[in-house]
Amino acid sequence: MNIDTVSEFRKKRDEALLYIQSQTDLRPEYMLILGTGLGQLADEIDIIDEIPYDQIPHFPVSTVESHAGKLIFGTLGGKEVVAMQGRFHFYEGYSMQQIAFPVRVLKANGAMTLIVSNACGGMNPNYTRGDIMLIRDHINLLGDNPLIGPNDDELGPRFPDMSEPYTERLLDIAQTVAIEEGIHMHQGVYLAATGPMLETKSEYRYMRLIGGDVVGMSTVPEVISAVHMGMEVLGISVITDECFPDALEPVVMEDILEAAGIAEPKMTKVIIRVLEKL
Repeated sequence: MNIDTVSEFRKKRDEALLYIQSQTDLRPEYMLILGTGLGQLADEIDIIDEIPYDQIPHFPVSTVESHAGKLIFGTLGGKEVVAMQGRFHFYEGYSMQQIAFPVRVLKANGAMTLIVSNACGGMNPNYTRGDIMLIRDHINLLGDNPLIGPNDDELGPRFPDMSEPYTERLLDIAQTVAIEEGIHMHQGVYLAATGPMLETKSEYRYMRLIGGDVVGMSTVPEVISAVHMGMEVLGISVITDECFPDALEPVVMEDILEAAGIAEPKMTKVIIRVLEKL
């Protein structure tokens, strides 16, 4: 397991931060993470600067085909934002600390609010392919988390409280926006599993039994890191396939990307309007 000491982490963070600040003058308060098939939200950003991940010291590099792999600095909804067009997953072989690293760096650059999106499978029978869901809570079945190891007390407490990982104020704003825009948006629990394989029928039954409404392979590590540092968090899931054990059908990546394309305009509208209201 790759766990840095506090001094090693700070050195890597500061080197990454120094490079980013040499490439852009923006210090956005709002950070976006764009999930699988959801990178087109970047088209709505008035781009000022772009930085490929592979140019930033110590940054991981996206290996998933549908993830572009760059930081985008610009304005969206009247606010300065930095967007991760492409994220990192545990199944790619990265440690939890590596997955959390961009959030740590961009918080040091000024980000105070994290808006995170993901593609996921819907387990709640009331959800259908192409729907969107506001994340009210999550269940971590990844078997790991980015806070394991030495704690940097300057970042946050050793034992951060997770009673409200998704900020109630932001949830209320997002729900209001959805109502105003006539967008049908569920609210539910995101369950994170390791992947990269999709789950068996019995696993879906178990995950639904313990309270999961959707299942995905991301998001939770970034959210834990953000909460640890005192950031506000808003999460939106796009349901790209239906995971109903008694009617389960094989899923291919092309179908997932197609469903993401159907749902993305709704998610994009909600995020833009939330930023306008903040």
